[in-house]
Amino acid sequence: MPIFTNAQSRWLPSARPKAWALGMLGAGLLYAAATFHLDERVFYGLKSAWYENSWEARSLWLPEYNVRVEAQPVASISNNLSGLTFDDGRNHLWAVVNNPELLVALDQDGNFLERYPLQGFTDVEGITYLGDNLLAVVEERSQSVVIMPVPDRPGTLQREDYASVSLALGEEDNAGFEGVGYDRAGDRLFVVKEHSPRKLYEIQGIKASLNGQLDLKIIDRESWIEDTDMATDLASVHFDERTGHLVLLSDEAKMMLELDSEGGLVSFRSLWSGFAGLENSVPQAEGMTFDARGDLYLVSEPNLFYAFERK
Repeated sequence: MPIFTNAQSRWLPSARPKAWALGMLGAGLLYAAATFHLDERVFYGLKSAWYENSWEARSLWLPEYNVRVEAQPVASISNNLSGLTFDDGRNHLWAVVNNPELLVALDQDGNFLERYPLQGFTDVEGITYLGDNLLAVVEERSQSVVIMPVPDRPGTLQREDYASVSLALGEEDNAGFEGVGYDRAGDRLFVVKEHSPRKLYEIQGIKASLNGQLDLKIIDRESWIEDTDMATDLASVHFDERTGHLVLLSDEAKMMLELDSEGGLVSFRSLWSGFAGLENSVPQAEGMTFDARGDLYLVSEPNLFYAFERK
């Protein structure tokens, strides 16, 4: 005697594919959650919301930033737009282009102002303003920091004319220094290594050494980033002088993270479509900076400019 009736037999074959499909859907959701660290994003989102009242007034508080200029192509630049910094002496932005190596001046709306070829520079990725009419740029493969004066007239800038320090922390490859930020009050340079592995270094005394007071100290800030696995790479770093906080940019995770002076996570902002008022996700975030007022600027390959304001 058959165990199932005809009606039950007809139902069972169609139920199996549904169960299989649900299983595949569940596996896909688990994979997406692991790949994009959705559990960590939810956890840190709840943590940020819990501490919002205590942190909001004394931090950058990234969740409140919304886009003002989205994905505007930078005139005269076709590809490889990389690091970005704000020059409060001239009230404009400096960006670098990798291959061909260029220094580029932009206004706060992303409009092109001037370009300066970087002769002898190789694989330039990051830039920061040091104050006192000085810029620091990092070369990725050689893991070098080059200090140079702000150009006062159009023309080519020669690397051999400027002081530099090469740290050579590991092999020379395409996963070296990617971004740089500077604390003027503390004379601290922060440098990030993109991946394999991710690294955050603090270099103390860089500007003092230019004045003959050679007392460089390099600190590996591994402990500050070891709990930020959702930022799977580090593309840029900014030191905020008003709060004393660091902001890290991750291209792969499409997010920015704000850390306090001890490396604790304060806030973060996703750069996915639908967040921060973005119509589309930022394709390949490479550099970011804040101005003296606290407005945020970001560049993405190939040649895209973004500006954000805090609500």
